[in-house]
Amino acid sequence: MADTESSSASIQPSPSRRRPKKYRSIKDIINNAKYAVVPDDEDYSDAVCDQCGSGDRDHQLLLCDKCDKAYHMLCLRPIVVRVPIGPWFCPACSSQQPPPLKSFSQTKIFDFFKIKKCTASSVKRISPQDSRRRKRRTCPIVHHKKRRRLLPYTPSNDTDKRLEQMRSLACALTSLNMEYSDDLTYSFDMAPRGANMSSFENGGMQVLSKEDTETLEYCRAMLKRGECAPLLVVFDSCEGYTVEADGVIKDMTLITEYIGDVDYIKNRQLDDCDSMMTLLLASDPSKSLVICPDKRGNIARFINGINNFSSEAKKKQNLKCVRYSVNGECRVLLVATRDIAKGERLYYDYNGYEHEYPTHHFV
Repeated sequence: MADTESSSASIQPSPSRRRPKKYRSIKDIINNAKYAVVPDDEDYSDAVCDQCGSGDRDHQLLLCDKCDKAYHMLCLRPIVVRVPIGPWFCPACSSQQPPPLKSFSQTKIFDFFKIKKCTASSVKRISPQDSRRRKRRTCPIVHHKKRRRLLPYTPSNDTDKRLEQMRSLACALTSLNMEYSDDLTYSFDMAPRGANMSSFENGGMQVLSKEDTETLEYCRAMLKRGECAPLLVVFDSCEGYTVEADGVIKDMTLITEYIGDVDYIKNRQLDDCDSMMTLLLASDPSKSLVICPDKRGNIARFINGINNFSSEAKKKQNLKCVRYSVNGECRVLLVATRDIAKGERLYYDYNGYEHEYPTHHFV
């Protein structure tokens, strides 16, 4: 009898017959949880900005995780457009060091920018200006007001210099977790390509001429060959990433096109992206579009705007931002407004003609 009892006691129930584990409900967990007590010495209600000395707009104050000093997001240089995720350190504690840059070999640069390799014999390097000179006049001379035409940028002749220029852009894009793109991007969850129609523009949009369209396509073809504009992306402790000329740029030179994801303005009203660009201002506000270079973009993402409220800042402007109708679609181009010397930084009026965005905090 004892042997029978011991043998039955040693028999374990099969896994299928085990009692189901009893889980505690969320209500029980909340009721039994201990309350977190914030010590009195961690009360930051009287915190003031170390830069301007004001405690107003406390919802914009950032506290350094090392020294506990407070700063308004708009008082920082470069400004902070959104509350950082994770630890944040003030300029004094972080020493304003640029983000760590990723190294890029020549092969990686070619892959990053999707540069097409081609032989020298297959490349036609005839600029639109040269082709116009060769055309024979077949119509009588008629005097019209001279219109200024766009000029294609002149890439650096030195291959190593061009690689350094592309490397600076690749490092800046990867530091922001962005992908390079040389064309506007459309997706099903934002705005379709069919929404970008220049005919929707309220009051109409100026049409890019045939000659200037050829210049635009010529510059795009140079980019695909790895012949980029003579520009360098540099990091400044005050302005953040910015762009400077790596060679002489002539007046009316087409610098670049503004590139990014296309979305409806109504979807981005609460977006804190600091580089959104107006693409289409439709008669129906629900059809208005913006370019959002937060995931994909090009060097236009790092060209800074001027402070419209400062006369000194306006003197720095050397580019203009113009919206054109190109083959029925809206496009945004950045064009030089004067000759730009090597080493000079690029600035443009971020608002263009609309004056919708506040720029008083721009450097």
